[in-house]
Amino acid sequence: MFGLSRSALWAFSIHILTASGAYLAFLSIVAAAEYDFPKAFFWLGMALLVDGIDGPLARKLEVKKWWPHWSGDTLDNVIDYATYVMIPAFILYQSGLLDHTDALGRKDEVISKFMSFSAAATIVVTSAIYYADTRMKTEDYGFKGFPICWNMVVFALFVASPNSTVSLIFIIFTAIMTFVPVTFIHPVRVKVLRPLSIAVLALWAISGLSAVYFNLDNPALIDAVFIACSIYLYCIGFVLQMAGKLS
Repeated sequence: MFGLSRSALWAFSIHILTASGAYLAFLSIVAAAEYDFPKAFFWLGMALLVDGIDGPLARKLEVKKWWPHWSGDTLDNVIDYATYVMIPAFILYQSGLLDHTDALGRKDEVISKFMSFSAAATIVVTSAIYYADTRMKTEDYGFKGFPICWNMVVFALFVASPNSTVSLIFIIFTAIMTFVPVTFIHPVRVKVLRPLSIAVLALWAISGLSAVYFNLDNPALIDAVFIACSIYLYCIGFVLQMAGKLS
């Protein structure tokens, strides 16, 4: 086909796989716009799966060798900003997760709007700046500062269901951590505790899928497993860094 070898065609198929994340992002936006948040998170989860497998496949099939003028990194960054940042920020706003209520339990529209827009602005602006930092990756294949995985953070807030004030404080704290030289692990690529991290990530994914199945209203035990896994993934890099195991 067009004089290309089978190896070149297989290599280009990885670019198509990566690009499919853009359509998954679109499906997530549609679901969120229709207030179907379990489905929105399902499509974000599928995009996260694609993002997890396209890199190893690209290296195995030597995509850069066959298609040197097509930047898989640029393609990946464009889609990641949509699925990791913009859509989670929109879900946060659309869902009313940060709705503020007064002492009588009545929604305060002004404060609720302020909190939602403030959180969304914090997420999208700090994440855009983070993408411009060429030092985001560490020698251990971790990340220096919070790696803008807002899809996972917002999903965890939906499952844990803290009140709006606690949610906003955690979002602001996490945004600040974007610029603090604290290491966050990549569960698959960081070698230290990799088997444990992969097992925790798998448990996180299974319990998260269960949350989607139960319309974000899991049995308490599954919620506990999901939250424990989330805390591990969020904190383990800092723990290993303090122990001198990571840079």
